[in-house]
Amino acid sequence: MWRRRTAGRGPGLPGIGTGPGRLLVTLYGIFAVGATSRAVFELTTKYGEAPLAYVLSAVAAVVYVFITVSLVRGGEGARRLALVCCSAELLGVLVVGTWTLVDPAAFPDSTVWSDYGMGYLFLPLALPVTGMLWLRRSRQGRAV
Repeated sequence: MWRRRTAGRGPGLPGIGTGPGRLLVTLYGIFAVGATSRAVFELTTKYGEAPLAYVLSAVAAVVYVFITVSLVRGGEGARRLALVCCSAELLGVLVVGTWTLVDPAAFPDSTVWSDYGMGYLFLPLALPVTGMLWLRRSRQGRAV
């Protein structure tokens, strides 16, 4: 069973993996497993077909794993890492999403972040925004 770090948490401040953070942990966990499975399969069986798309799917998987672990781990350092990773995820979704619309020929196959995550109900676009808002709200040891 996971143990959350609670040291340094001010009174009344939620941990990053509690309350709404649990939903984020669940969603990011699902995305971490899904994106990792997808990337491993694509990189090992179809790499030559669309290497850029498959490498970007692997990058997305790594970001999702880092965010999931940070949310579960808790603590101020983990909160900062999750915030950086959510920012990187949002930047990746915006850049890759725009790139796939501007130059579709560069992506013979889709990535997790293609078309702003349209293939995943735009969750890759909504999750980092929601995550950053939650991480800001759950700041430990600081005024909210």
